[in-house]
Amino acid sequence: MVSITKKKIKGKEYLYNEHSFRFPDGRVKKISMLVKEKKNSKELRSFFIEKQIKDYQKYALENYKIDTIFTKEQLEKLEKLRVEYKEIMQRLTKNQVKDILDRFTVNFTYETNSIEGNSLTLKDVTLILKENRLPKNKDLREIYETRNTRRAHELLFEKKIKINLKNILEIQKIVVKDTDIAPGLKQVPNYLTMRNLKTTPPEKVEKELTKLINWYKENKDKIHPLRLATKFHAKFEAIHPFDDGNGRTGRILLNAILLENGYPPLIIRKTARIAYFSGLEAFDNGYEGKLERFLLDKIENTFKNFFEAYVKYLE
Repeated sequence: MVSITKKKIKGKEYLYNEHSFRFPDGRVKKISMLVKEKKNSKELRSFFIEKQIKDYQKYALENYKIDTIFTKEQLEKLEKLRVEYKEIMQRLTKNQVKDILDRFTVNFTYETNSIEGNSLTLKDVTLILKENRLPKNKDLREIYETRNTRRAHELLFEKKIKINLKNILEIQKIVVKDTDIAPGLKQVPNYLTMRNLKTTPPEKVEKELTKLINWYKENKDKIHPLRLATKFHAKFEAIHPFDDGNGRTGRILLNAILLENGYPPLIIRKTARIAYFSGLEAFDNGYEGKLERFLLDKIENTFKNFFEAYVKYLE
């Protein structure tokens, strides 16, 4: 929100356009521009966006580790993306925000369930979620999975998901509702698809999950949010704390971390399933960079092909 402020300098009054924003560490910065001539709203918006991008980029370079994955250029690109996503969501009307989030949720639900083997098509999912109609001759469990994932993901945009044990259990409970799967932590050992790794045994799950949550809380202000989300996601999936719903719950938590830090949510498409599991397996073997690169690509592609594309469509 841009406001106009009067300032008196050496006895003379001047008008300034001002805009304030908050850094991740809580500090507030105010940007001012002297009103020399009347500018339209688009020119003002561009001025303040560019200033804000530069300040966020400076903050990132001063506070996050630079390496071969999170290079200077990559950090700058991410901060530009963060500011532009925030600007898009603030600029849209209430109805447009609802529309874009509904569209995102339909696409996310279709892709995340498809990764787990759900056979419903995007048309089927759209029919269920947008028109509240049931496609013919489809597995009832897959329909429930679709509705459940939609509800769990909606909590993200209602800002009701924080990383704690209570919320994680609640998400999984929603994800498996009406599917004959008992909610809660697993009672028998389970296995990972396409990953050569033993999951945490049932008797140690709560301890390991609590340890992961504590790790997250200790590191959320120390490492870059996307790296934080990557590490949390891979470790969560390695624990595999539930009898079912681990992948869907884990990808919702991944987006919860991104949104909490002001970044757009991402979609992992079923066509990238093999690359996704390959990144998780590489993480298990000590090479975290493969999964980080994968998710960097996904957040950039989702922003460009979904949020930016939506705004261009409106124009």
